[in-house]
Order: sequence, then structure tokens, then C-alpha cells
Amino acid sequence: MKTFVRTSAPSGKPHVAFVLAGLRAGGSEHIVSLLCNHFSRLGWTVSLFAFEEPGTDPYYPHDPAVRVSQIGFPPGRLPLLQSASAMFQRVAALRNALGAAKPDLVVSFLTRINVISVLAAGPLDIPVIVSERNNPALQRPGVVWSALRRYAYARAYGLVTMTQGAMNQFPPSMRRRQWVIPNPTYAPIELDPHRTPGHTIVAVGRLVQQKGFDLLLKSFARVADHIPQWSLVIWGEGPERATLEAQRDALGLRDRVAMPGVTQEHGGWLRGADIFVLSSRFEGWGIVIGEAMAAGVPTISFNCQWGPGEMIVDNVSGILVPDGDVAAMGEAIAALCKDPERRAQLSQAARIASMRFRIDSILGQWEGAITDALAPAQPQAVPLKAAAA
Repeated sequence: MKTFVRTSAPSGKPHVAFVLAGLRAGGSEHIVSLLCNHFSRLGWTVSLFAFEEPGTDPYYPHDPAVRVSQIGFPPGRLPLLQSASAMFQRVAALRNALGAAKPDLVVSFLTRINVISVLAAGPLDIPVIVSERNNPALQRPGVVWSALRRYAYARAYGLVTMTQGAMNQFPPSMRRRQWVIPNPTYAPIELDPHRTPGHTIVAVGRLVQQKGFDLLLKSFARVADHIPQWSLVIWGEGPERATLEAQRDALGLRDRVAMPGVTQEHGGWLRGADIFVLSSRFEGWGIVIGEAMAAGVPTISFNCQWGPGEMIVDNVSGILVPDGDVAAMGEAIAALCKDPERRAQLSQAARIASMRFRIDSILGQWEGAITDALAPAQPQAVPLKAAAA
């Protein structure tokens, strides 16, 4: 078994490299920005590698000391042979970048980037912590990538998931070391506590099937006539825009439902939000629930796997609706719209509940995992050349 010997950065402190697909808006991009800034403030050397073309502006701010490298080869769906070629190109590009940067540890995010990172870092004897951010029970990467994931995760230093349910989806051979670390919860913007209440229901996320905005439109359509003062705003962008707009119009909701795209201000979707709704079919965690709760916005969510049920105490700090139950979601929306006192109670309770996932605690958990991986003369889990177990 090979031994990894840490060589400190010139500052005498560790050098950690984070790897992810891109730097646009998203849950993984958000947590990576927080981690980069945290370790940079500790005086560590921090590198950030993204598989996107150079020149793309990051959505989330990074400390000026963070070394951001956009190494090209953006992800995309390709035919099998082209996809295999692209993967090897990404592995080679990342290996070259890591070889030049010489980090002590790599931390990667999302399945395919995790696989690429382990394959790239293995020959360099750099340990890798891989982080699954989605729902492995329902977001399966396909036969080829599943096999690659089994191979890579068995050779990673350890695995991070956001929920115990997600961790339990992986056999022991794929989680030789494991940490369940939820996303941090904080209000990205401060809302005026004395603002005049309005009548706006807000949802946010990529316009994809996973987020269930088609279910939300059906739910809202069932009760829209009973709450005529209320409107719905769905923030986000994605491939389902045209389909969702057509559904909205067919339901007669064109004047009641706005779809303004991606807010240019991080957390700007919270401004004017009187109720937040999460309609996802499944989640890895549901970071926007945490942001809404921390900001004191009353929250309704499908009790999907995983995340909402771990964040919300039903009818105390929010409202949980049976998974995928459109009728129940509509009833919950209408009832909360008609009850300002209950909205105020949920708002206060949500702020308190969100403290369980405060940012300093979550960053501390990440720091513990990363510090463990940086222990001197720490052996890698399994050398890449070893046969699969």
C-alpha cells in the first residue's frame, strides 16, 4: 500500500483543492464557495478547479486568495464513445492541474466529478474525499457510471453525504470512512421584519422534473380561485421552461404565476416572499428550505426523500405534505394563505429551528473531516492499481 506524505504549502498550513463541475448557481457551488472562503480565512492555501470554459463569472463570491482555475471540458450529454473520450480528457486535464498545484487533499462534489477526481488524483498519491449531493436512491448514474463509481469510491479516502438515508445507499466498501454533513442553513439576505406582509408564494430551483414545479402548478390551480389575492413566483431556469409555461397557460394561470428566471442577487428570491413552497419529487437535502426558514419565511414542503423531514418539524417549524400529493399541497397552501397568525407562528419557529444547521457548526464538521484526511503519513484507502474488492 502506498503512503501519502503531506507536504505543506509555503505558509506551513495545508493546501486543499476543491473540484466541481462549474461555478454557476446551485447547491454544490454554494457549499464549495463557503468552504473555500472558510479555509482561506484560516490561512490555508485553497485551489478551486471547475470543468468549464475560462472566463465564466462565478455566481457565488470567493475570497481573493482562492486560486480559481477553469480547466475547460464542461459536462454535457454525449454518445457513449464521445463520452468516454471526454471523460479521459477531463481526467488528464485535472491530473495535469493537480500535478502543477500539488494540493495535500482533493475534495470533489457530485458523482461524475468524484469519479474523475479519484482517477486523476490516484496516480499522484493525493487523497480524495468524495461528496454525494443528490439522492443516490433515485438519481442513478447509469450502468457505466455506476460501475466507475463503485471502483472510485472504494479508492477514495472517504465519503460525505448530507443525510443518513443517502449514506445508507452505499455499501461499506464504498464508504470506508464516512461523514454525514448537512448543508448549512443561513439567510443569504436580511429581510425587513417590519415590512408590510404581501400575498406572494415563492418557489425556486432549476426548471427540471426533479423540482416538481408541474406538481406545484397543479396544486396552485386547484385553490387559486379560493385565494384570489395571492400569486405564485417560480424562480429559476432550465430545460423545462417551455413545458411549464405551456402548462401554466393551459391552467389559466398566466396572470397569477410569474417565472422571472434566475435572480441576479444570491437569495434575492426571498425578497417579497410571504410563503415558500418546495415541490420536489426528491432532493439531496433542500438547501433552499434552510434559507427560507432562516429568513423566517413560512415553509410548506412535500415530505420527499431526503431532507425536508430532517429539517422541518411538521406543523411546528413548517408544514410537511405527503410526498407527491397534489391535493394535499393545494389544501396546505390555501390554508396558510388564509391564516396570517399561523404564518407568523411558523416564521418564528422556523428561525429557531434553522439554528440546528448554523453555518459555523457545519463548517466545523467539514473541517474535522478534512483535518482527518490531512493527518501526516495517512495511507490512501486503496491504491488505484489494486483490483476491485
